[in-house]
Amino acid sequence: MTTTTAAVVESAGAGFSLTEVDLAAPRPDEVLVRMVAAGLCHTDLGVAGGGLPFPLPGVLGHEGAGVVEAVGSAVTRVRPGDQVLLSFTSCGSCANCRDGHPAYCATWLPLNLLGGARADGSPTIGRGGEAIGGHFFGQSCFARHALVDERSLVKVPDGAPLDLLAPLGCGVLTGVGAVWNVLRPRPGASLLVTGAGAVGLSAVMASRLTPATKVIVVDRVATRLELARELGATHTVDTTTTGLAEAVAGITGGRGADGLVESTGNTAVAGAAIATLAARGTAALVGAPPFGSTVPLDVNFMLPGRRVVGVTLGDGETESLIPVLVELVASGRLPVERLVRHYKFEEIQRAVADMLSGATIKPVLRF
Repeated sequence: MTTTTAAVVESAGAGFSLTEVDLAAPRPDEVLVRMVAAGLCHTDLGVAGGGLPFPLPGVLGHEGAGVVEAVGSAVTRVRPGDQVLLSFTSCGSCANCRDGHPAYCATWLPLNLLGGARADGSPTIGRGGEAIGGHFFGQSCFARHALVDERSLVKVPDGAPLDLLAPLGCGVLTGVGAVWNVLRPRPGASLLVTGAGAVGLSAVMASRLTPATKVIVVDRVATRLELARELGATHTVDTTTTGLAEAVAGITGGRGADGLVESTGNTAVAGAAIATLAARGTAALVGAPPFGSTVPLDVNFMLPGRRVVGVTLGDGETESLIPVLVELVASGRLPVERLVRHYKFEEIQRAVADMLSGATIKPVLRF
């Protein structure tokens, strides 16, 4: 057992408070990681606010980066001293995992988002002799140490800047993967990105590395639209002053967008953006509206080959995709540093406030 300090959410809406917790000893397929950095994601805030039935009190966090301290007896990916990035977990044996799509693992929801414990129901985190919610995305990294599933981590080179790379595990992976793995733009394609947050801007950076020739970004914040242009957007639309449909029609010569990355999670925005698709266009929905939300679609609109696809974590296979992202960051071709602002771990509530206000695109906690 390891005693460490964690940012615990005591109840829905209560915020994060630092307190001591106890981590279980690593099982054969688990790794103890000393955290160096952790990105803050809107999913963390949604769960902390009670938007999903994760068991509270509990420890969240799913964009971790750190150094391996101990490994279980069956672990082969890493050894003590290795630097690692943390992402989601998966069973490794279902049809989708075997087919290279672990983000659609048959047990994804209980293992990552809702269960708060290992697959067999045993806890990974306790306090005062009582179990609390943990195993969030197989990691629960808002703590100075995390007990991590082997399938949640990816080794990175020694000396890699972990406090810059931490967001690769979710936000960047989601935006990049939506473009590369799902939309796969052909030469001359037009892409629409709704929302210039961390996920949307990651999609913009990914689009710049494809043969798409028009990258249209939609938001209501002028400074974020300016950043989108600097990161590769060819056109921006401020919907406080301009209609989305008219803008996309004008930019695409009336044809519509070939691909859409919808990152806002706002169903009204999603509906309006889907309506701008060209024939045979594809909408990748990566935002996370509350369970039960609906976006009405006229079936006749779908007949010319238009597709609407839900996308989890960019449909990424982390062991192959994350190392590529690390290389692109190192070479300057994926300038993630333009999104990141650092905070001390003890400043987690300030980071939350800055993220909610829009002052910071991607807060990253340093331990």
